[in-house]
Amino acid sequence: MHTNNKLAKSIRLALMFGGASLAMSGAAFAQDQADDEEAAEEAQERITVTGSRIKRTDLEGAVPVTVIDREAIDLSGDISVADVIRNTTFNTTGSFRPQSGSSAQGVSQVDLRGLGASRSLVLVDGRRLTMSPSTGSSQDLNSIPLGAVERIEILSDGASAVYGSDAIGGVINVITRKDYNGAQIQLGMGEVSVPREGGDRENGSVLFGSSDGTTSLLGGVSWNKRDIVFENAYPWVGPGASIYGNNWFPISATFAFDGIPGSCNEENFYLQGSICRYNFNATNANEASSANESLFIKGRHQINADWTFYSNASINETESFGRYAPAPDSNYWYGSSLITPADSYNNPTNPNAWIYDSVNNPNAIAYDPAIGPNEPVTIWHRFAAMGNRDTTVTNKNKDLLLGFEGMIGDLEVDFGYRRVRNNTTEIGNGYLAANTAWSNVNNFNPGYCGDGSFDPVNCRFGYDLQFPSQNPDEVLAAGVVTTSRISDFNIDEYYANTSFDVMETDAGMIQGFFGFEHRTEDYSDQYDSQSEAGLVGGSAGNSVGGGRQVNAAFFEFLVPVTYDFELNFAGRYDRYSDFGGNFSPKVSAKWSITDDIIWRASYGEGFRAPTLDILTQKTSFSADSVNDAQSCAVLAGDPTLACQISAFYVANPDLGAEQSTQFATGLAMNVTDDISFAVDYYNIEIEDRIRAFDSQTLINRTLAGDPIPAGLSVTRNSQGVITEIIAGFGNEGTLETSGLDVNVRANWDFGDMGALVNNLQVSHILDYSIDGGRNIVRDLGVPRQRATFSNTYTISDFTVAYNLNMIGDQYTNTAADPNGVDGVSRTGHIGTWITHDIQVSYDTPWDNKFTIGVQNAFEKLPQLVGFGGRDYNYGLYNGWGRYTYIRFQQNF
Repeated sequence: MHTNNKLAKSIRLALMFGGASLAMSGAAFAQDQADDEEAAEEAQERITVTGSRIKRTDLEGAVPVTVIDREAIDLSGDISVADVIRNTTFNTTGSFRPQSGSSAQGVSQVDLRGLGASRSLVLVDGRRLTMSPSTGSSQDLNSIPLGAVERIEILSDGASAVYGSDAIGGVINVITRKDYNGAQIQLGMGEVSVPREGGDRENGSVLFGSSDGTTSLLGGVSWNKRDIVFENAYPWVGPGASIYGNNWFPISATFAFDGIPGSCNEENFYLQGSICRYNFNATNANEASSANESLFIKGRHQINADWTFYSNASINETESFGRYAPAPDSNYWYGSSLITPADSYNNPTNPNAWIYDSVNNPNAIAYDPAIGPNEPVTIWHRFAAMGNRDTTVTNKNKDLLLGFEGMIGDLEVDFGYRRVRNNTTEIGNGYLAANTAWSNVNNFNPGYCGDGSFDPVNCRFGYDLQFPSQNPDEVLAAGVVTTSRISDFNIDEYYANTSFDVMETDAGMIQGFFGFEHRTEDYSDQYDSQSEAGLVGGSAGNSVGGGRQVNAAFFEFLVPVTYDFELNFAGRYDRYSDFGGNFSPKVSAKWSITDDIIWRASYGEGFRAPTLDILTQKTSFSADSVNDAQSCAVLAGDPTLACQISAFYVANPDLGAEQSTQFATGLAMNVTDDISFAVDYYNIEIEDRIRAFDSQTLINRTLAGDPIPAGLSVTRNSQGVITEIIAGFGNEGTLETSGLDVNVRANWDFGDMGALVNNLQVSHILDYSIDGGRNIVRDLGVPRQRATFSNTYTISDFTVAYNLNMIGDQYTNTAADPNGVDGVSRTGHIGTWITHDIQVSYDTPWDNKFTIGVQNAFEKLPQLVGFGGRDYNYGLYNGWGRYTYIRFQQNF
């Protein structure tokens, strides 16, 4: 085969992987090229590259793979795998990261191509990273210890034919270290500039390894920590404005809010017109704290000349703490039994209410008859006196892999067993026991005794809305509940693979690969009984749980057609016990046009299996408020009003997999001996999207005569009144995107003056459309480009790195305009976001290294445009400002 041409020798681990390492040291390229070539000729080691299971000596694959090596990771200044991956250009539209107030508070995700975290597959050493128990549908990058990582390979092409479900947007393969001799200690710390407090970081690792001729052992510990950041620590954050302050409206005038007279007095409550608002930003946390501690060990033992035993084991624990403002709630949500009655002393329409008692209440105000007739009311209250809602999430991931690899005749075989136990425990303090709290509000008695006397000590009962913080401790304590959520995602997996040479041809050896996997997945997400029943204010949750088995068989063949042209055929069949099977084929081609130019292309089909959190959700009842003329004419007495109907949200038994097709083609070349260039085009189309259908959507569809997904329904009686709706997830719609990835790399050797490496990586979205609609690129949250420009200069024992990071511009508003770009006109321009990173390292003669660096050196603030309920796009930008860090590394 054509394995050692000029191109392979000069950029073997860079350009032909499709994007190159993001920031490799110039020292690697200052070595004598002739020495590299001679070593490469002698070694001819066969290795596996992400995107193919066939080992080869020619690393110039037919699919684009970008490599972030260990040196690039260290040069980035990032302290976690999640941060490294999040900042790549392939994470085009940003991704979820730890945030206070979320049900996935401690989770970090990746979102390749902007297709969603559930369509981006993460592997560790080629094996699937287990799903996060907090989501059930995506993987948590925080469970990968940075200290164990050797490199990260990013396949920017679909790969269901190789890896199965979810590999639609691409694949990230985290490769852990091996064959390490010696020991290493690394310690680091840093602080951020923009929050006036919080956000500081610590990280470190201890690594040891030893090997002889037959046995190797590597182990270590890795940890990192990031402090919590509160909303009020940011200079741009103003008071929050929540309707859950101290407001009311009568049942005869729904949502005609007004503040309870004389009852907007306490800290963080304020009047805005006649409405009593609450400033939730005074106590709310923005960034949840996160801490990660990991222990890992990896071993290999050569049993004989043909067989080797290997084992990987790791224990990872992450902990996250988040704080949300005190519980907001309204008795409006609980039905008539908890509505504040007309005679309640907390009812502002009651002339005898406590707030009007000028005899016994020193803070009384005059009753105004204009307030309206005495009638039942709903209260919208912030239970601030009961304290903040604090949530601690602890995740423990235990991963064990045992395997054998060897030879049976001419067959190279690999088989083993993997066991993963992934548990998350979430404890919430300061949440509202709704029944007790609202009973205390409605039955409040400030001290009126049965004999007509007033005794605020012996005759007092319940919760005072006028001055909540003055309520007795036992009343406040009775309204608080501790919530719990225990989640597990467990995997047992068996696998067996074989690779072999099929036959020798004039063009080279045809190689083959067959494999089989059996995987059992068990998922449980159990909320406490009160949360599940909807009796906890300021919280929500619905338990799910179940399991399934997945059997997969797959193959791959590498066929050299001519000396310079090869084809790769791959296919995989996955059979799921809960929804059925799916076959995913793929064909790719590579043509070495000259020694300096390579063309590659691929076509494949993929799928995304319905996740267990959707398939196993328990049927839940909801009294949905809908607009339906036929039903509301009877149920509400007026066809123009909204009315409540009975809806059941179910695990749809007819839910199927999403289907995808991918096409990619690219060109890579050596422009000169020192400059290389690659450009790759991709097109991805997803059909039968898995999406949620609520009651109103199903009603509108049936009234318009449009189809609804199988398994969902709207049932009416003979009068046309809706008697039941079956809602939930279904398969419908398309998503299509296309774009370009461009890489330009230059390696300059200045002899005694050092070496310089420049690397430009750009991801450019051409089109992104949903259900055949318009192109939404440059809409809010969908930048057209992301780019990184890394530069590493090495001289003697010093390394200086400078990185530029760019996120493209967007617009906040769009309107239909036949004369505009993409048929719309855009307003509210959000400028391009550019940050600069600088790092200096010194390698001492004593085998240690000192590093000082800064990310976002010029303190660029995030683009402050509201997104997803926050002040900025939290997944795309960050609000840390300048991050300054130091790091020490000692080798033994």
